[in-house]
Amino acid sequence: MANHHLSESLPERTFQYQHTLPSLPVPTLQGSLSKYLDAVRPFASDEEYKATVDIVRRFQDGVGKELHQKLLQRARTKRNWLEEWWLDAAYLEVRIPSQLNVNFGGPAPYLEHCWPPAEGVYLQRASISTWHALQYWNMIRTESLAPQKAGTTPLDMDQFRMLFCTCKVPGVKKDTIHNYFKTESEGPCPSHLVVMCRGRMFTFDALYNGEILTPPELLRQLRYVRERCEAEPDGDGMGALTSEERTCWAKAREHLINIDPHNQVILETIQSSLFVISLDETKPYSSPQNYTKMTAEALIGDPAIRWGDKSYNSIVYSDGSFGSTCDHAPYDAMVLVSLCWYIDQQLQATGGQWKGSEALRPTPLPEELIFTVDEKSVSKITLKHTHTHTELDAAVLLQTAQKVCTHQTGSCYETAMTRKFYHGRTETMRPCTQESVWWCKAMMDPTQDTHTRREAMRLAFKKHNQLMVEAQEGRGFDRHFLGLYLIAKEEGRPTPELFMDPLYAKSGGGGNFVLSSSLVGYTTVLGAVSPMVHHGYGFFYRIRDESIMISMTAWKSCHETDAASLFNQFSSSMHEMLQLPHTCLIS
Repeated sequence: MANHHLSESLPERTFQYQHTLPSLPVPTLQGSLSKYLDAVRPFASDEEYKATVDIVRRFQDGVGKELHQKLLQRARTKRNWLEEWWLDAAYLEVRIPSQLNVNFGGPAPYLEHCWPPAEGVYLQRASISTWHALQYWNMIRTESLAPQKAGTTPLDMDQFRMLFCTCKVPGVKKDTIHNYFKTESEGPCPSHLVVMCRGRMFTFDALYNGEILTPPELLRQLRYVRERCEAEPDGDGMGALTSEERTCWAKAREHLINIDPHNQVILETIQSSLFVISLDETKPYSSPQNYTKMTAEALIGDPAIRWGDKSYNSIVYSDGSFGSTCDHAPYDAMVLVSLCWYIDQQLQATGGQWKGSEALRPTPLPEELIFTVDEKSVSKITLKHTHTHTELDAAVLLQTAQKVCTHQTGSCYETAMTRKFYHGRTETMRPCTQESVWWCKAMMDPTQDTHTRREAMRLAFKKHNQLMVEAQEGRGFDRHFLGLYLIAKEEGRPTPELFMDPLYAKSGGGGNFVLSSSLVGYTTVLGAVSPMVHHGYGFFYRIRDESIMISMTAWKSCHETDAASLFNQFSSSMHEMLQLPHTCLIS
């Protein structure tokens, strides 16, 4: 009996629910097709809609039924029928440069309290934030990080294994993810860090005699790197190659390994490192009301001091502010949000100060990682340097208000989390419903009274919430459609008519969403990703009790889009909503 009470009082372990999580379900074919018809209706004329209804009917009675049965067969043998497919289609087979197009990044919120921008403190602050990040790594390694839950339902924690010691490696046709992380019970785990500064790379172990280095010890290592880089010429900037088109980077990487086998050892050192610390000499002064410069630097800053394929690059700006850029393939942004929120809370609790020992143990100094290069590889890096990331426009601003309305004029994607299921990641929730269109029309029609607008808003909210719940329960349709499409492709069948229908792409299918949005959460942490399509926007937001912080991105080369203009339109919509009585928001 005593043992029973003891087991009840033990803290939950990070990965303890992994073996009991339910498998990812396959939605019914009829349910997915019905949802699809609802989703395309706002984009179609009556004639177009009728044509799509006919296409859907033919698909349901014909090839769709066969493909669906094969998908059900696949799901019987896998706990997550989507996992490998999603990784390949969304990330690993993509050939465009991933650092700009796929990575997510953003500003750290520490400037809102104990660490406002300041001169001469960035290394000291970096040593403290790094120490907290190492504590988080240790919590995952010892499985003492509490498993996350939705209410009382455990969520899949597998993605937390990918936060540290993880790197994407380019391939000529398809990339791979190399994950070196191990929990304490699984065995030894790499414990070294990589520091990038002025085109050079250094590494040192974050442990000494099995214990994490203290902030004063970390500071000594970072100072050593900075002093070396200030006293000596800049390096080759090998990191810039990671921002190249994927096949080009894969070939350049193979060439490096062929020049000298030691280059392979260096690449392994970078890939297996806990994470990368980027010492960035820019000063993107930002404020709690405007994070635009910090976010832009995180997304499009100097590629020579980022390793774009690492799952976590911690960027330290010389004005004492922080950011990050992360490869999106191994995990979704909520994992990084959890880490940054943890660091933010620890900094607030300690006033951003280290109150422990100042003693320095005799840790080995950082070792420089020097690639053997030839004229071909140097010219490749130089060429990449001259094509720096200037294509992306960002606006990250505070809007004080209570609720949100957008005038939707194009296809819209919102992230739904499917972590209730084994290795679940995301599903698409499509906010551009008939109900939201009716609401926006009511808001823009001067002849409509407050009651009509209020009722239209209530119905739009109700529909949005219903679709979000269904998507989180594995009953969305976009991932289901991807599975059906990929089975047809794997079997060498012609692409089904459903996916060739103009309404499929016009409504966002096949990754063609004009507005790509995500709620980053209710913490102090925010980030951004580039738009899905050239004429599109990225739109990410965090909600606090008194404010909403919005992060928007658009491509500068597109003259139809402008991030700052979208922010102004969004703000105007929110103020219009505030004119409606608040009673309508309670439902």
